[in-house]
Amino acid sequence: MPEADLRTDVGRWASASYRARQPGPPGPPPQRKKRSFFSKFCQCCQCCRSCSRFNRRDDSDWGPAPGEEPGARRAQPVVREGMLVVSSIDLQGQRSGKTRREHHTDEFEYNELIVRRGQPFDVHLHLQRPYDPEEHRLCLELLIGPTPQVSKATHILVPVGAPLPGLGWSAEVLRAGSDTLLLRVTSAPTAVIGKYRFSVKTRSKGGEYQMPFDPRNEIYILFNPWCREDAVYLPRDEWLEEYVLNESGPIYYGTESQIGERTWNYGQFDRGVLDACLYILDRRGMPHAGRGDPINVSRVVSAMVNSLDDNGVLVGKWTGDYSRGTNPSAWVGSVDILRQYHRTGYPVLYGQCWVFAGVVTTVLRCFGIATRTITNYNSAHDTDVSLTLDIYFDENMKPLEKLNADSVWNFHVWNDCWMTRPDLPAGYDGWQVVDATPQETSSGIFCCGPCSVEAIKNGQVYLKYDAPFIFAEVNSDKVYWQRQADGSFKIVYVEERAIGHLISTKAVGSHERHDVTDLYKHPEGSDAERKAVETAARHGTKAHIYKNKEWGEDVSVSVEASEAIMGQDVSIQVSLSNRASSSRSVALKLHLAPMFYTGVTGSIFKQDSKQVEIPPGGAQSVRMVVSYPEYQPHLVDQASLLLSVSGKVAQTGQVLAKQHSFRLRTPDLTLTVMGPAVVGQETQVQVVFKNPLPQTLTGAVFHMEGSGLSCPKPTKIGTIGGHQTISFRQAITPLRAGPRQLVASIDSAQLSQVHGTVTVNVAPAGGGDRAPAPAPAREDPARSSPAPAAARSSPAPAPAPAPARSSPAPAAARSSPAPARSSPAPAAARSSPDPARSSPAPAAARSSPAPARSSPAPAHRSPARQPDTRTPEPGRVGYPV
Repeated sequence: MPEADLRTDVGRWASASYRARQPGPPGPPPQRKKRSFFSKFCQCCQCCRSCSRFNRRDDSDWGPAPGEEPGARRAQPVVREGMLVVSSIDLQGQRSGKTRREHHTDEFEYNELIVRRGQPFDVHLHLQRPYDPEEHRLCLELLIGPTPQVSKATHILVPVGAPLPGLGWSAEVLRAGSDTLLLRVTSAPTAVIGKYRFSVKTRSKGGEYQMPFDPRNEIYILFNPWCREDAVYLPRDEWLEEYVLNESGPIYYGTESQIGERTWNYGQFDRGVLDACLYILDRRGMPHAGRGDPINVSRVVSAMVNSLDDNGVLVGKWTGDYSRGTNPSAWVGSVDILRQYHRTGYPVLYGQCWVFAGVVTTVLRCFGIATRTITNYNSAHDTDVSLTLDIYFDENMKPLEKLNADSVWNFHVWNDCWMTRPDLPAGYDGWQVVDATPQETSSGIFCCGPCSVEAIKNGQVYLKYDAPFIFAEVNSDKVYWQRQADGSFKIVYVEERAIGHLISTKAVGSHERHDVTDLYKHPEGSDAERKAVETAARHGTKAHIYKNKEWGEDVSVSVEASEAIMGQDVSIQVSLSNRASSSRSVALKLHLAPMFYTGVTGSIFKQDSKQVEIPPGGAQSVRMVVSYPEYQPHLVDQASLLLSVSGKVAQTGQVLAKQHSFRLRTPDLTLTVMGPAVVGQETQVQVVFKNPLPQTLTGAVFHMEGSGLSCPKPTKIGTIGGHQTISFRQAITPLRAGPRQLVASIDSAQLSQVHGTVTVNVAPAGGGDRAPAPAPAREDPARSSPAPAAARSSPAPAPAPAPARSSPAPAAARSSPAPARSSPAPAAARSSPDPARSSPAPAAARSSPAPARSSPAPAHRSPARQPDTRTPEPGRVGYPV
């Protein structure tokens, strides 16, 4: 049976909907135009028709003749006496030029013209004769996509001085010289974004001249959040600076009690990134006519940044085995990922939620949509659309892991993007959630959003797109079910404040954390919040659970963990409080298991049982100590552990249930700029790292990336001995002036999540204000790097003249007072009581040309719980819903 045409779903492309033609009565045959007497004798390139067009002074018929392909040009056009010939076009696309500055595109490392829609820009035309407005007519022609059409706004014809009604584009003459013409062009605020071909047509008594299309005259047009008529308009200047123009920022991770941060290099203006972002839309097969709508564009991006369904940018993997690619924790930015995807056409190995979100921020900011990266702590993953987080226990209150398909992620990272929502009722404009991490399908495709944050706050889960899933992530209740003797399950406890805590993003204009929980949900426990939860639950699959509330409590339980440092013992305290007027006896059970940050747990490796007596109105505590040798063999990605607490009150039969996750903190990486940074001149960065573990780290790899900075490729460090400190240097070359964030990481099989960052204040070459980088354009993502210079062993970190702000605990970076020192020649690490071996040769970036094919995971399983290993299939095209 043939597959249905996906384009018939009008909910996918609102601005470019496709409708099947319905059979109807045949129309009259087209009337053939009678040729004039003179046309029988005139064989010269439709001269007479051109002359008649000019004489009518009609600017509505600049389009191609019937049967003529739009944009078709002769390599050498016919030139006759009296024609107005355009010899060349100057788009004034220089990075330091007025146009690029006014359009806020001067940071793009491109020499082509990049403008934002709905805003005027100037074009210089060089002519072979003086322009006479009485004798000459001009039309600007822009085309985008493989089959441009005027009706779909992908073939744009702009008559100079006579804008067509409803077009939205205009062009007027500002100044005419003896052989030059200065035009001011204004694009429509709804124009399709992308790369346009640009040319000029002229008409005169000599006939119509069509200038050939020249690749040097191509124009990039982007969304314009500075334009009131644009759907992505953002009225606050400081927000525009932060959410469109900022090229780096912290992404938060960890747990709500142990918040960590890592700086991410978005690099949306780096060379090659804009082309890679447009390639994502092309790879998806998104119709060009739909690329003017930010709703469509953001939804396609959410589908394409993960590799499922469409061979998108990143393969998600959560198993801990990253031998065929890069550990997600080792990435420090989006630039290398996007360039590799564009260069190879194959999905990049591997990503997890913060990597997906970081890439989405890069892509949408590059397109001109204000976007920020959001972290939600205690984020629920609802797998059955119940809008509750369900946890099942047996008769003895031991977790039934086979039934616990829902999970609570320690943290989950997604994106907010700013736009209007004309497809929804009034009141839902503003921030919209987009999530590229492949968790559950949206109408059969792994994408999520855009969904109004206001709709999530009020539990209006019936509004598109994917509101039920996102609501459950931030405001579902945690429902504990106990198996009864007859095999049925009964609700024994509902934890109403367990999900959606400390929803965080970078503060505007600073490196502080900004809590945006109040945008996503009403105050916990308030009437408005309870109403939102119950409103949403009525649209779920377990709407009955709030009808008969039989659970109550006079004993409460809480859990606290000491500052957990990787390599050290961990102390956990469970506190029980009794609000009753009589004593309570509690049979308490503790189970400790390793946990992926996605909430998926491993086998229990430590458990304990206690009988606790709690006096009236009093409290009692139980402590569990876990040594490094106990937990080390069981650690998985992110080094998180989950303590499950259960118990039963003898006097009342009250069931206690609580889960508490915590992570083991990893050390910081210290970066120090060793001298002044000047555009086009190489400078050295010193890296210092101390291994916190008693065991040796093997196969350690160093990654470094920074916007406006040319950085080395990933470099093998080799082995690092237990408790050993190493120090080495790497060379970078600044490409753009101004403050630049340099981000780095070290990854090994035994230890990951080691990051650091430093601010590099780059001076322009020659002392100018804003000079473009004289360094070579970064066609290659990064230069080959030599092995680290003399990785040295020492009992303490080497002194640094400019210690960097390191992640997760930021500190202000100080400029280096010392001049740059030349890096010593690569050498083997000097011996020490526990020597580190430094690899003498650089390592190529780890990448796999094509993952090995294996059977795809079942459709109903979430890839975040069961990683997908399917081989990319180049050329597959689909449409997100």
